[in-house]
Amino acid sequence: MKILVVGGGGREHAIAMALSRNSDVDLYAVMAQQNPGIAKLCRKFSIGKETDVAAVTRFAQQNSLDYAIIGPEAPLEAGVVDSLEKAGIPCVGPTRAAARLETDKAFCRKMMESHGIAGCPRYRAFRTAEDAISFLKEYPGDLAIKPTGLTGGKGVRIVGEHVDRKGAEEYIRGLQGGVVLEERLLGEEFTLQAFSDGKNIIPMPLVQDHKRAYEGDQGPNTGGMGSYSLPDHTLPFVTGSDRERALDIMRSAVAAMENAGTPYRGILYGQFMNTRDGPMVIEFNARFGDPEAMNVLSLLETDLFSIMERIVDGTLGNMPVRFSRKATVCKYIVPEGYPEAPVTGEPLTIGPYEPAILYYANVEERDGTLYTRSSRTLAFVGLGDTLDMAERIAETAASNVRGRVRHRRDIGTGELLKRRISHMRELR
Repeated sequence: MKILVVGGGGREHAIAMALSRNSDVDLYAVMAQQNPGIAKLCRKFSIGKETDVAAVTRFAQQNSLDYAIIGPEAPLEAGVVDSLEKAGIPCVGPTRAAARLETDKAFCRKMMESHGIAGCPRYRAFRTAEDAISFLKEYPGDLAIKPTGLTGGKGVRIVGEHVDRKGAEEYIRGLQGGVVLEERLLGEEFTLQAFSDGKNIIPMPLVQDHKRAYEGDQGPNTGGMGSYSLPDHTLPFVTGSDRERALDIMRSAVAAMENAGTPYRGILYGQFMNTRDGPMVIEFNARFGDPEAMNVLSLLETDLFSIMERIVDGTLGNMPVRFSRKATVCKYIVPEGYPEAPVTGEPLTIGPYEPAILYYANVEERDGTLYTRSSRTLAFVGLGDTLDMAERIAETAASNVRGRVRHRRDIGTGELLKRRISHMRELR
């Protein structure tokens, strides 16, 4: 089977690597910049805008591709799935209308509210900055400010944490398009991802991402500095009932989309805040998380292509999907100055890293040497029977990289996990 992977980041390298375990799969890719890891796995690839729907579709048709899987959110918003499926190429990824769960935050909240889906925080959606600022001035508590459109995981500002009220007003005035203001949620974040065929969903192991740029959860938000999961596929600050409630919320969202005539097929990513009263939805994403994809796909034992077939056919049902019962720790290597002023074009050298798994992301390879680009460079995933073992493997690999780069050394450490557990106990 000839499969197209759209996207060229660490997430897409993880997808490509998982698909490449099936010897009957030939990989093709469209990516904005050449990812060295993806390029080595592909029979053929094209460098170009992933949002150039006509070009992506033309590449797929010219190479008689059988299936496609979409990595990033921007091509989904551009309608690449609609175009490919019209050309007779089935996709793992939602249509443009279904992807609005991620690409339009006002739509997502209104959908949850109108269908009575649990976990929806109190919110107000505004079309103009002036109306949003008027509401902000009158609201007595802290709020989360969310642009309605895509921001690459970096657009949310929390009043009282990221910005003061004056800074919040300035931020809102600088936004293009609408804005959603939500109650500030207190708790511990976790990610639940699931495969969906439009009716059924199959959950993946729980993961916790770390957005803040620096150790101790300090600094600005990033696309994600790393993440971890545990051998039992849960998290110690998420009870069994918490997980089931989160899963029910995702089932309800899929059912609502089907009832609206826009069935959701692909990967559904639920980002939750586990509060004193249980999980609340921070947001839905219409694709694998990055870095969370690297955690779960490193554990996936079931053939990913077989799952893709079931998603496309609508026969996911109770398909047994297996993940290794191991812990994972993912640590991203990023350029110095990331995310505000990343140094680019700087050489880096990868030292010994096995048994960690290496995923390439936003990095350039010239004449056998790697160079930084403007975003996250590459990631290492350690697998182990315990979190401590997985963290040591990932940290050793990350520490062996030389160049003007850095990483968060505290991700996956027992100390950081203890703080999460203590925080949840204090709330409850």
